[in-house]
Amino acid sequence: MYTGTLKMVRRRGADGRIPVRTLDRGASSSAAVAEPTGYPGGPYDTSLLVKYEHHVARHIWFGEERGPKKELKVAGHGLKLTSRVPLALPPQMESWVSRSGLASLQRTSLNKIDTNLVSAFVERWHLETSSFHMPFGEMSITLDDVACLLHLPIRGIFWSPQDVTEELAVELAVDYLGVSQGQAQSHVRSCRGLYYKLEWLYDIFVHHRAASSWAYATRAYLLMLVGSTIFADKTFTLVEARYLLLFRDLDGCSGYSWGAAALVTLYRYLGDASMYSCKQLGGYPTLLQCWIHEYFPTVGKRGENWNPAGNCGLPRAMRWSYRQGVLKVDDLRPILDELTPTDVIWRPFEDHRAWRVFDEICLYRGCLKWGETVVPYLLDRCLRQFGYRQYVPSPPLDCMMATDIDVDWISYHQSVVAVIGSSTVATTPSEVEDGYLEWYYRVSHPRLVPPHRDAPRDVPVPVYDAGPSDPDWARVSTLIRRYLRQVNAEEEDPQFSDLFEALHISHSH
Repeated sequence: MYTGTLKMVRRRGADGRIPVRTLDRGASSSAAVAEPTGYPGGPYDTSLLVKYEHHVARHIWFGEERGPKKELKVAGHGLKLTSRVPLALPPQMESWVSRSGLASLQRTSLNKIDTNLVSAFVERWHLETSSFHMPFGEMSITLDDVACLLHLPIRGIFWSPQDVTEELAVELAVDYLGVSQGQAQSHVRSCRGLYYKLEWLYDIFVHHRAASSWAYATRAYLLMLVGSTIFADKTFTLVEARYLLLFRDLDGCSGYSWGAAALVTLYRYLGDASMYSCKQLGGYPTLLQCWIHEYFPTVGKRGENWNPAGNCGLPRAMRWSYRQGVLKVDDLRPILDELTPTDVIWRPFEDHRAWRVFDEICLYRGCLKWGETVVPYLLDRCLRQFGYRQYVPSPPLDCMMATDIDVDWISYHQSVVAVIGSSTVATTPSEVEDGYLEWYYRVSHPRLVPPHRDAPRDVPVPVYDAGPSDPDWARVSTLIRRYLRQVNAEEEDPQFSDLFEALHISHSH
């Protein structure tokens, strides 16, 4: 029999908040006694989420949708890549592609994207913290997640681009893609900007492959590949011409931190898409959706191509396949509102370490840069994903003021020591420091939709000392807990004792 304890922490009100009764480490005494301010359903203390006024969550609380379609339009190129990526590349190209560090992207894309599932999580993203604000705290897509899901290199340099004009875009196409001056000019003008069409790049790849012009073919192929995956934008058909500069030296492009590039691009588009006025999501949606599948086994519908125990070294994103979901984004919102720490697999890649050893650089806290885009990477906000007890994190970094990002990245060890030195190894997967939840519910929004009740009532917030690691048991736990909440069951009530015992047993698996 399960002998652990079921701890019922502070009861939260109809807006999902726990009343503040203790001070966190960064709070002042005046903050503790001040009357609640801020937004209904949103943060009381607005010092953290300073852009909340424009965030989609503020509008959803009042039933205001982005438009007639509640879900985002998402750029997914999986089906097209299936037809454009050959079963095998010529050996002359294979060598360059393999050494580039990008070879895994040929096979990782989902054929289709569950736009409702992805949209529901985007609504919880905040660009100030580079994290999803869940009912029980913050979580994020980390460099370790990118390394395991996509098998992209994490260590490497950031890319600082030079300005590209229309004339230079034409010149680059002539010099590095092997097209004529007239063809390049005509194409760049047709794109109405400094872009190349993905379809055009594919045609160039096919042409030069047939002509055995391997360098031209490889550059066109790699640019098409990254433009369809980690650098996908909201045009759905184009890639920025300046990215061709990455592949001028095919022997040297392996030096980039492609994992950071993927994360910076996705963070940027998540930040845009979390705003109420935005209706599209760019970046690599496969990375986001597969991250959801790994961490939240009870949310959404997906196919599983193989069990992790049977993996033979493939990127973990290839574990998943698209299955059409039946839940719309407004169906998923209350489901996410009800999630607790026991619904999360906090460290899903421990059985993948034979192929991707954990790299301590993933615990870096600072700014990540790719091109002119700079985003905060704040690992002190999602320590539970690394097996550490979560504490009240430091205020987010102002990346606009950062001047030595490349130096900080190279000397990452200093920030790692600062991050983990303030914590301890967690004794349970979802352990948090005293005062963390009180602080979090004051500065964030624990739920997106208000309870559909005539009169507000307290909602118990269970925090269990252990959660099921097996997805099937996690599902059992969720279903039992959902029923117990619906009937307002108390553990002391004898008529529910068997169900609570079953719940405890599920947590031990």
